[in-house]
Amino acid sequence: MVFTSITFAFFLPVIFVVYWAVPKRYRYIALLIADIVFYMYGGPIYIILLAAIALVTYLAGLRIEREEGGGKHGKIYLIASVVIVIGLLAFFKYANFTLDTLTDICRLFSINFSPGVLKLALPLGISFYSFAAIGYVADVYRGEIRAERNFLKYMAFVGFFPTVLSGPINRADDILPRINEPADFDYDEAVIGLRQMLWGFFKKLIIADTLAIYVDYIFDNARSYFGLTLIVATIFYTFQIYCDFSGYSDIATGTARLLGFKVMDNFKSPYYSRSDKEFWTRWHISLSSWFRDYVYIPLGGSRVSEARHDINLMLTMLLSGLWHGADWSFVIWGGLHGMYQVIEDFCHKHLAKKENRGKKEKDIKRSVLWNIGHGILTFGMVSFAWSFFRANNTSDALYIAAHMPRGLGHIAGSYIMMLNNMLLDGYKLTWVIVLIVILMAVDFVGLKHDIYRLFGKLPLVPRWIIYVAFTVFIIVMSLNGGQHQEFIYFSF
Repeated sequence: MVFTSITFAFFLPVIFVVYWAVPKRYRYIALLIADIVFYMYGGPIYIILLAAIALVTYLAGLRIEREEGGGKHGKIYLIASVVIVIGLLAFFKYANFTLDTLTDICRLFSINFSPGVLKLALPLGISFYSFAAIGYVADVYRGEIRAERNFLKYMAFVGFFPTVLSGPINRADDILPRINEPADFDYDEAVIGLRQMLWGFFKKLIIADTLAIYVDYIFDNARSYFGLTLIVATIFYTFQIYCDFSGYSDIATGTARLLGFKVMDNFKSPYYSRSDKEFWTRWHISLSSWFRDYVYIPLGGSRVSEARHDINLMLTMLLSGLWHGADWSFVIWGGLHGMYQVIEDFCHKHLAKKENRGKKEKDIKRSVLWNIGHGILTFGMVSFAWSFFRANNTSDALYIAAHMPRGLGHIAGSYIMMLNNMLLDGYKLTWVIVLIVILMAVDFVGLKHDIYRLFGKLPLVPRWIIYVAFTVFIIVMSLNGGQHQEFIYFSF
């Protein structure tokens, strides 16, 4: 079920009423039913896969907890359950990618190997609920949480419908306590949830889907363009993917709040970052923190030699890229971010002022010009990397990277060509710029304040005028010429 569908508009109020009407001790059953209905709406057969992953990790958690301090057998159960879950994920997501790669390698050595293509549909949300389940088993092994005894409650956690399709990736210690001990209804939290959902719908339906028109037109025919056209299309995609994914996360988080759950914030004004490392503390936080806790730190993190630390960074970011999609362009995207961070660390350790080399970035006082300059540089690096993420294939990605600088010496001509290529005029370009300015203004306020609580301090009348205006505007724009695009992260 899609958040932007009419079906969800009817589904959510029904679940909201039923969930809060049911006695506390039975609410997990109501939540589980909602999870199943929500997930099966997009493909009934794959609920079996979700249930299988839940069952494997549920049983592993119980067995691990029976071993004192994890123990030798506990480690075996941990590894076995992770291998099974990753195996299922790899089969559905990477089987054809692996076969294609093997075919290309064999072709280099003149070996005839043509296995064909497996007809596999990627189960919605598999990357997200698989990682949530793995995180649960790892936390039980570490002794950070107790294993859940009730399988239905655990299934309600793994299939938690607000986040199951595209995150945030849940942690068991955030969700399971609320399933076991449901919260009392909190009016203020519910209102904040609705505000967050409204902003999420605006970001997705108005900003992201508007930008998608121009982005898709260029990237789907990338080899026909060069120079400023590719640069502007990449910048547009930089904002499209942010509004698309953070919009989904806002709707998911707001929906969870309506039911008394607090899930991890997934975005914190990422395009105001002053380094790539800071960017990854603000972007897709549930994934970046998952890789930090379950990959980077177990590899040794920063508690190793400088060379080993660089390898840990690169490996973590390469795996993050591969998690996003079965194509080498995603791996290159992850590798670019790894390289950015390795270079940043080198500069901080060896080229920065001596008095700053041993300090954490947050403890160093920087000038306004330094912050602005590094913010622009970081935005440029992140945007360039997004071109590999959006490209239809690796070949297109390399073409785009090589042809971005072409023709930039003729500024006026490049500008006019860009407008013609992207089917833009003065009005359309101004409208896009206005939307981006609104987004960045709200994000700027969000650097210092909880924007949803701050909005609640406005006087009643202007607050409701904004509610109604936003809602009507979103509905009217969506029904009259709006371009409805599937959420980008449904592909991952």
